[in-house]
Amino acid sequence: MVLAVWLVIGVFAFGTASKLYNAEQNNADAYLPHSAASTQLIDYLQHAPGAPPNTDSATILYVNEAGVGAAEQARVAHDIAAFQSTVPGVTKVVELPPSSDGKALAVAVPVKIPETGNFDFGPAMNAIKAVAQPDGKVDQGSTQVYIAGGFALDEAANSAFNGLDTKLLFGAGLVVILILLITYRSPFLWLLPVFSSVFALQLAQAIMYELVKHAGVVVSGQSGGILTVLVFGVGTDYALLLVARYREELHNYEDKHEAMRIALSRSSPAVAASALTVMLATLGLLVSQLASNVGLGKIGAIGVACSLLAMTTLLPALLVIMPRGVFWPNVPRYGVDANARIGVWTRVSELVGRAPRLVWVASAALLVVLSFGLLDLHSGQIPTAQSFVGTPAAVTAQQKLQTHYPDKGTQPVQILASAATEPQVTAILHAESGLAASAPGGFTAVPLGDKVFYSVGMAEPADSATARETVNRLRGQLAAVPNADALVGGYTAITIDEQASAAHDRNWVIPIVLAISFVILILLLRAFLAPLLLLGSVILSFLAALGVAAFFSDHAFARPTEDNSYPLFVFIFLVALGIDYNIFLMTRVREETRRIGTRPGILRGLAVTGGVITSAGFVLAATFAVLTTLPLTQFLQIGFAVAFGVLLDTLLVRTVLVPALCYDVGPAIWWPSKLAKESVTRAGMLDVDAHSASGGN
Repeated sequence: MVLAVWLVIGVFAFGTASKLYNAEQNNADAYLPHSAASTQLIDYLQHAPGAPPNTDSATILYVNEAGVGAAEQARVAHDIAAFQSTVPGVTKVVELPPSSDGKALAVAVPVKIPETGNFDFGPAMNAIKAVAQPDGKVDQGSTQVYIAGGFALDEAANSAFNGLDTKLLFGAGLVVILILLITYRSPFLWLLPVFSSVFALQLAQAIMYELVKHAGVVVSGQSGGILTVLVFGVGTDYALLLVARYREELHNYEDKHEAMRIALSRSSPAVAASALTVMLATLGLLVSQLASNVGLGKIGAIGVACSLLAMTTLLPALLVIMPRGVFWPNVPRYGVDANARIGVWTRVSELVGRAPRLVWVASAALLVVLSFGLLDLHSGQIPTAQSFVGTPAAVTAQQKLQTHYPDKGTQPVQILASAATEPQVTAILHAESGLAASAPGGFTAVPLGDKVFYSVGMAEPADSATARETVNRLRGQLAAVPNADALVGGYTAITIDEQASAAHDRNWVIPIVLAISFVILILLLRAFLAPLLLLGSVILSFLAALGVAAFFSDHAFARPTEDNSYPLFVFIFLVALGIDYNIFLMTRVREETRRIGTRPGILRGLAVTGGVITSAGFVLAATFAVLTTLPLTQFLQIGFAVAFGVLLDTLLVRTVLVPALCYDVGPAIWWPSKLAKESVTRAGMLDVDAHSASGGN
């Protein structure tokens, strides 16, 4: 019956999920807070009668190192007519003055771009290429023809998102299959978690599409991509925990239905608490100012909820439907000791039992050393040239454009101000040294009722620090004009507003997520001290992972700047998922403590869960590592940081540092619950003799 219900769900979900990509929004309005000046300017232009259409210009650059002459001028005249007649959405093509070095000519081809929703750059770009590069080559005799400008850069970024969900689905799926084959060493068992994960992902994507369509939820290409790896990663984690417990109970019960009932009853609290932690942590993003972060919070919570539902209903149903032989060649036999060979984790628990203080102090010291890499962390706007992995043709073209036209930034600055203050505003714009208002075509003013809309060229590239200083200075000068009600927008202003919102989000979201995680651990473990120690280990692990990732981004990837939202994204995933593994470990430790006492319970819990946690960590790290294969720097950085952080958490923090620290503290970790006193009085002998439980005498 459960399988039948899921098949019905699949009929709905698989048809709807594929529509999510076309509903994603990757324009600036999808990322900005509505209170930002740049957003208010965009909103005004969307609704103002007579407002000029929103355009994004491709700049066609004609270079002849020997100097441009009549041949190049004739080519430009021919191409202008061709652009005007063939490029869909084109407004008025404009020829720029010759470059000051006499080696280049340029043409601006403005294309109408909708303010909201996705835009297909393909038709316009193909038409531009057909004229500028008919043979698909830059070198055309003595002339090189480049396609630069904001339109070309945006088209390159948009192309990176094309087919993103499919690439991530297959990439994450292959990684999960490989690791499950290694973990289970079974040619059949891996099919069940993967089948369940696919259904969970399709359901999550279908729900998100309906929310985008009917509730106005914003889903960006970035959050859509993260959804895929998150569902596969956490879903497989939950599957590993359940399957491991089910396999264990099959040794204790002849009836597989009874074995599943016991396995579910004992693993579900940990899985549910883990899922709730990740869901609430991602929902902490709802206080974010950035619309894309709010969308990620919703999409992350829904993805984890669908994973939880699939792994606690569909997967158990499939396991029970299948015979024990699905575990072949290691079929669990009734009456055979399930833990006869635990292997390496028995030896790790012995080390923890022999020298707990040395182990946790050394582990913590290593994490502190790794965190020094934070000195290389530079969060901000990634420069255009570094925003791609590799160097697309649009980036090379932009660099050539700025060589010959150094005053042509990627985008102009935009100003909206009261018409009554036009003389004062115009004077400020012409006097500002960071603007190129006096250059030909560098200044336009369009009346819009009681407002005037200005578009002014910038003297420096729009993604430079100098341009940001110009916009900040300009905002201050215009704010001082009485009754101007000036709004400053455009590419550079959007960058500044995003950075300010990212700082706000870090200051609010991080404390909220820590508080949520702490409360869940208290409720689950019914203690105060243990959650405090666990939360401290998670924070230290996060700082170490972020430090290593920043060091590699700077020195190995040659990408010294991280995206504004990068530290927050890494924090959300590493802290929430780090709490996951804490829950997996400590719920089993608490269960064993009730039977044999605290210190033996810690060693026993580590020995029987170490393999599961390690396998889960490798799956999650590998799925996030798939992000590093995408051609955008933001995905490379997030994928590497989360993958490394999960491995660090799995191999060192959760399986070495935490058990050793809890073992050293002893029964007091359960304070103030009764278990702390009971483990001393009822199982005192076992606690004192824990050394022999770890293998020594």
